[in-house]
Formats: sequence, C-alpha cells, structure tokens
Amino acid sequence: MEITAFESLKGEFKNASTDKKIQIYVDAELTQHQYKELLRMFPLGDLDKLEAALA
Repeated sequence: MEITAFESLKGEFKNASTDKKIQIYVDAELTQHQYKELLRMFPLGDLDKLEAALA
C-alpha cells in the first residue's frame, strides 16, 4: 500500500474499536513492515482475538 494511503489507514486503525482494528488488519493488503506498524498499535490484551481471526 502506498505511503499516503497507509497513513490514512493507520489513523483510522488508531481510533477504531478492537473489532474494527481486527477487520482492518485482516482485510488490508499491506507490506510486512506496515502490518508490524499496525500490530504495535493493537491492544495487547486482545491479541488472542486477532490471532483467532487470522487462523
């Protein structure tokens, strides 16, 4: 994903609910680095939900 589009997505991700964050993370087509950036902003207590969605 190009940088400007990713920055916009990152802003949306930051302000989203946990369920919306999971949806964004699963549906987006990103580079490995971009996925890592979003993962850093994901609430640690809900990582199990993200893991389940990715399984």
